[in-house]
Amino acid sequence: MAANSKWARFLEKSQLGGVIFGCTNNTMEECLTSQLFGLPAKHFKYVQNIEPGLPLFLFNYSDRKLHGIYEAVSSGQLNINQYAWTAGGPDKTKFPAQVQVRVRTKCEALPEHQFKPIIANNYYNQVHFRFELDHAQTTKLLSKMSPSAVSPSQAPTPKKAQKWTPVVKSSPSKNKREESGACEPSSLPKEDGANYATSDDSQTLNEMNNQLKEPSPCDQNYETIQNYDEKDLLYIKLKELALSGELSDAIMMGDVVEGACMENADLEHEKHDDAVANLGKWKGGSTLSSLDYPVIISQLWGEIEELKSFKQQQALEIKSWKKKLVEAQQKIDQLENRCMILESVSNSSSTISSNEALVGHNAIKSSLNESIFILGGYDGVSWSAALNSVSPTCDVLKFHKPMSAVRGNASVARLHGELYVFGGGTDSLWYDTVESYNVVDDQWTARPSLTTKKKCLAVAALGDKFYLVGGGSEVECLSEVEMFDPSVGIWVSARPMLEKRFAVAAVECHGAVYAVGGFDGNDYLKSAERFDPREPSWTRISSMNMKRGGHSLVVLNEKLYAIGGHDGETMVPSVEIYDVRMGTWTAGESLNQGRAYLAAAVLKNSIYVIGGLKAGPSIIDSIECYKEGQGRRETNLKSVGNICYTSAVVLGDD
Repeated sequence: MAANSKWARFLEKSQLGGVIFGCTNNTMEECLTSQLFGLPAKHFKYVQNIEPGLPLFLFNYSDRKLHGIYEAVSSGQLNINQYAWTAGGPDKTKFPAQVQVRVRTKCEALPEHQFKPIIANNYYNQVHFRFELDHAQTTKLLSKMSPSAVSPSQAPTPKKAQKWTPVVKSSPSKNKREESGACEPSSLPKEDGANYATSDDSQTLNEMNNQLKEPSPCDQNYETIQNYDEKDLLYIKLKELALSGELSDAIMMGDVVEGACMENADLEHEKHDDAVANLGKWKGGSTLSSLDYPVIISQLWGEIEELKSFKQQQALEIKSWKKKLVEAQQKIDQLENRCMILESVSNSSSTISSNEALVGHNAIKSSLNESIFILGGYDGVSWSAALNSVSPTCDVLKFHKPMSAVRGNASVARLHGELYVFGGGTDSLWYDTVESYNVVDDQWTARPSLTTKKKCLAVAALGDKFYLVGGGSEVECLSEVEMFDPSVGIWVSARPMLEKRFAVAAVECHGAVYAVGGFDGNDYLKSAERFDPREPSWTRISSMNMKRGGHSLVVLNEKLYAIGGHDGETMVPSVEIYDVRMGTWTAGESLNQGRAYLAAAVLKNSIYVIGGLKAGPSIIDSIECYKEGQGRRETNLKSVGNICYTSAVVLGDD
């Protein structure tokens, strides 16, 4: 797939969920009456991926509102109407990347402040955005546009209906209709980007035509649509409204309605005679008279409104129950924590006095920098919001105030005595939230959110800043790097990595950030790279001997330890050690068993490897320890229990 550019995302056909086209007040009427949308020639690279049934939207630059919902009734082509939006002049259109459209559902136009958060990742400056939509963005836009609140006068329809006219002379041998119109405003200022035509468009179009060597759709012959009686047109419109109502109900229930489904539900426009004949029949196959129409229309409208009301109420009830379920799970987690604390106190009271227990409790609290903090994760039954700390010397698990939400696959780092957790989620949720934990106050504080929801990312603290690298959004693996300064409270884009890295691991060592392994969307990686803020970009370092993602990376005695992970086929037990000064990887002592999506932390010159997934897959409840010069050993620490997709960090001293 081609790399992103300023004006396009170049999504694959399977990734393309919808497309936004443009217009102005001057061209919108022609767009809608001729039912044709178009973009400058350079956009044909993704317009050609449009297939019938794909959801489309129309953005009006004049009032900056998004209109919909439309759908393609043809594939994306060049020059369906090569004289569109030229006001009848001799010049050819500046917007030849075209598609024929129809109204799927009439909806109220969305002002920019309502749809911008949904496509925020598409904006490449304050006012310009890329027109390609992935499936997640399209689903959210379809849900945002409510057809139930639209009256016929509010819908973005042409001021005056116009009859279809052929572009070229009709031919008896053809049975197609012509649908043409405008979507990209010709009156806009010319500058580079997806929203404007450029002076190179004509040249680009000629090159495309030479490469494709296909005749323009304008060279084909079309016929005009037959005129219908008023009652027939009324019933066609009514059927479309009924189908639109079913579509909006499906969206309210969270279903993604694909173009193929709409093809089965919509009228077959190429079979007009059959459609009109079928609309003239009712239950039992009896033919209707014109006197029956008002009664049936009233019945249909009543049934549609009743169904929509029922579905809306059902959707609200489901949302309410989901919220209550989350709250109940959080209360269960809190009760479990309290039970474990009471059991711990009860066991201790049998051997020591209450005064001794109080002294011991204060001693543990004052020595948290000798404990390993474990955040969130999954135990095989549920996702956790817990923040616990474990002391390896006595296998005592201490419970702290939990995070604001259940979370796994997050990234954790410490800075100035506080713990920061970034992104993550569950198997079905992705977070952009950031929060920090103050150990002394036992309180969490919300921090500015990430620019994108992501998980399986990595973070390294360097100086007074955090560098977040890689991970994955809901649609793709990422190479991007974001820098966060807590004292300022803003996120800044930094130099991206040389490769996309999902399930990556990263650390700071000697004033530089190291990113190792991961998954690029196609394969697991051996490669590694290094970023020094004093240098202009990332640089490659020696690659590991084994591919791995979902692994851990820690620093011990100025060496990087890449531990466990998944190589694309199985969970690996291997450990590789990178000597920063020598610039080479060597094999370390392997783990007792293969582990992926584990957690690791360094405490008192020892590496502790916690939980993870093993082959099966099943969740591991053991902790292994490695100390340089003494090798690896299996510990008897059992207080943590089954855990994977968790994060571990040591408070230590900054």
